[in-house]
Amino acid sequence: MAAFTRARYNRHTPMANTAIMQPYISRRRIQAAVRRLARAIERDYAPLVGTEPGQELVLMGTLKGSFVFLADLARALRLPVAVDFVQMASYGQGTTTTGEVRWLLKPGLDLRGRHVLAVEDIVDTGLTAVRLLEELQRHGPASMALCALLDKPGRRQVEVPIRYVGFVTDDVFVVGYGIDYAERYRNLPDIRVLEHRSNDP
Repeated sequence: MAAFTRARYNRHTPMANTAIMQPYISRRRIQAAVRRLARAIERDYAPLVGTEPGQELVLMGTLKGSFVFLADLARALRLPVAVDFVQMASYGQGTTTTGEVRWLLKPGLDLRGRHVLAVEDIVDTGLTAVRLLEELQRHGPASMALCALLDKPGRRQVEVPIRYVGFVTDDVFVVGYGIDYAERYRNLPDIRVLEHRSNDP
């Protein structure tokens, strides 16, 4: 069974052959992980945040992949939260991450003196996550941490401090629950491995 991975295929290259999606993480397991993460976040941040404007925990989602995860996490949290988003795009062409990013959307909220939790769908090489944390740090938050639904350590190129992790995964290409291939499959309720099978005999 050949995995459809980032190393072999570009998200933005149309697939000429057949795409097969195999179940990987069920909706039930995702929901349980979101609840588990919410309880851990509450334990850490309940003493730090307040109910007044500007005192909430800021959930900083990365577009577009994290939007479903962030929405579920925000609803599971029994804390006052504010929500903001950033969006980055990689420079260059090809199938590997260069680590150079251009910012399509920077934080809209004033983060000075606030507790910020960055929310990622996947951390793989870690290059984009490091750039995200560096950018957020420049805004002067009181504290900053990273929450990732999926951690793919087999592809790590730089150290990333991930405080909250939903699942540690194999080096497979996944879609669903907000995660796409060429802007498709984000609406799947679970996470599936996207595999490539040739139509050639």
